[in-house]
Amino acid sequence: MKEIIRLIEGLKKDPKIRGQVDSKMGQFKKYRKMPADEIFKQLCFCIMTANFNAKRSMEIEERIGDGFICFPEKKLASKLKEYGHRFPNARANYMTCNRKHKETLKQMIDTKNEKELRDWIVKNIKGLGYKEASHFLRNIGYENFAIIDFHIIDVLVGYGLIERPKAMTRNKYLEIEKILGKIAKRTGLSQGELDFYLWYSETQKILK
Repeated sequence: MKEIIRLIEGLKKDPKIRGQVDSKMGQFKKYRKMPADEIFKQLCFCIMTANFNAKRSMEIEERIGDGFICFPEKKLASKLKEYGHRFPNARANYMTCNRKHKETLKQMIDTKNEKELRDWIVKNIKGLGYKEASHFLRNIGYENFAIIDFHIIDVLVGYGLIERPKAMTRNKYLEIEKILGKIAKRTGLSQGELDFYLWYSETQKILK
């Protein structure tokens, strides 16, 4: 674990990288107090990123805007396809089906324990597993979740901290999250911040 700690500490010392991470985390904290529609659009962004490119998802998010709230399913699927999403029909179905939870989600964000909230999201929100639920919660200001995608897996495997999982079950996700929690604690970061540094180490980018 010493090697990965050195990696993170080195990235933290770069003022450009640290500044981008701090800026993103500051933006995310504002979302939790936003109206239900804005929170739901963040949910739709995270639905889009599953098995798809994050940068392109950001571009599509910008172009569709309030369409995530109001477009009928067929129109939303058409726009996703037009803008180049890999799974336009499935993602449009998830988004429109999940609109019924929009107000409930806002209420739960204001009242629920964060771990219970993530479990509720995974159980009730169509199209989100633990990775995407964690991504969504980080993007609306919850800092203590790991977003375990293939980039993070590659880093942890490369440093000999885990074996590459054959399948990402709930128990395996939580097991890896505990390892990331130890790294976060030793580097003085939240898991949300740590994710940015690890993602940067693989991609040389900080997105969202």
